[in-house]
Amino acid sequence: MAGHYYAPKGGHPGQDQLLTDRAVFTDAYAVIPKGTMRDIVTSFLPFWDNTRLWVIARPLSGFAESFSHYIMDVAPGGGSDRPDTDATAQAVVFVVDGSATLTIGGTSHVLEPGGYAYLPPATDWTLHNRSDTPLCFHWIRKAYVPVPGLDAPDVIITNENSVAPTVMPDTDGKWATTRFVDPADLRHDMQVTVVTFEPGAVIPFMETHVMEHGLYVLEGKAVYRLNQDWVEVEAGDYMWLRAFCPQACYAGGPGKFRYLLYKDVNRHMPLGPFQR
Repeated sequence: MAGHYYAPKGGHPGQDQLLTDRAVFTDAYAVIPKGTMRDIVTSFLPFWDNTRLWVIARPLSGFAESFSHYIMDVAPGGGSDRPDTDATAQAVVFVVDGSATLTIGGTSHVLEPGGYAYLPPATDWTLHNRSDTPLCFHWIRKAYVPVPGLDAPDVIITNENSVAPTVMPDTDGKWATTRFVDPADLRHDMQVTVVTFEPGAVIPFMETHVMEHGLYVLEGKAVYRLNQDWVEVEAGDYMWLRAFCPQACYAGGPGKFRYLLYKDVNRHMPLGPFQR
């Protein structure tokens, strides 16, 4: 069974709280702690009712350029019949709290915590909170890069509890990745997975690679090496890494350390500023 999923609640700190926090933005990475996700920094979207969101990643020239990442907070009765007006945008929805009714082409699916949906570009979908409790889900968007001779991907709807994690080699099961998409399916140009570390597990080398990353901590705590810095992170924190930012991890415990991971994959590198 999957573990717990952290969901931000908003609110506002008291006047007696210190200003010091763990938030940092560098030219290689950003850390957005859970304590920064307050009511005052929420946003709203056209055609979404009774809904607010935290935007925790967006394309920035010279930084992470390929994706956006929202945390959606939908009140009972809220939702949208026109969720995305960009026909080039593909999406992943991952539910962490409450219940989402996702309707695709007239067929409805109920997503509970751990629920995952991949929505190809130009998909006819709607999403509503039909329950009497708040709904919180992650919404990751990327402009799809088509390839001549490859069809667009299919819709995928599942739950983390229904997907067997893939254990990393030579780790005794201490480091595993739950993959919702077959990595060999080259129709996909992004992957969103859940990474799990048991207490004491490590990424034992400084990963340095072209893939941009967004990492939202779902559960637990760890120390993460980002470029030249060791940073403590916990459930509710977000890490945003540009391409080639060196990275490693040590999960000291006492419980599991788990995060939702975005990365871009399976495409040639654009050779000019106006190419995707």
